[in-house]
Amino acid sequence: MAEGGLFTPDRDFFARPATEIAPLLLGARLTHETDAGAVVLRITEVEAYLGDGADPGSHAFRGRTRRNGVMFDDPGYVYVYFTYGMHACANIVCSPPGSASAVLLRAAEVVDGAPLAQLRRGSVPPRDLARGPARLTVAAGIRLDENGADLLAPPFAIELETHPSAHLTGPRVGVSGEGGGEAFPWRFWIAGDPTVSVYRPATRRGARAPRTPRPNPS
Repeated sequence: MAEGGLFTPDRDFFARPATEIAPLLLGARLTHETDAGAVVLRITEVEAYLGDGADPGSHAFRGRTRRNGVMFDDPGYVYVYFTYGMHACANIVCSPPGSASAVLLRAAEVVDGAPLAQLRRGSVPPRDLARGPARLTVAAGIRLDENGADLLAPPFAIELETHPSAHLTGPRVGVSGEGGGEAFPWRFWIAGDPTVSVYRPATRRGARAPRTPRPNPS
């Protein structure tokens, strides 16, 4: 057990569905170190994705591919994928091998290494340094070629809160095929935290998504 009510999980901890692991990651301290230095993030928002054909929003919905293969392997590894031709997004693989569930890291507060995160992100307010999945990876220096890296070994480290922060739940951001998201309320975020991203529903190609407030607690 670490000081401050934090503990370091083992691999077996992550051998559960992403929907169960996701809220437990809120408030966790994720460290990523590069030659330039280390950045420590306090995770404030996540999304859960399942495999086994149960989740139309998951990369694993139609089975294993070269892109999503890490999701089907051992839990406690990092699944990094490229999206929109310009952004990398980071996930934590959950469930026993073959189940293919993962938790997307959507937003975080930079609690250490802020000057380095600021250098990577440019002139933005502190709350926006890692506010959104692509911004998070840039701020932390997580690269696409770290897909399949071990979350429990350098350059990564993670500590979880003994008592996870109070949280809210709602539809995932920009995920189509969910019937409005009511059937998949698998986004979890710390209530009132300013680093949580703005909710935007999925839209048809070419349509513009309206800017909407965050969902109220249910």
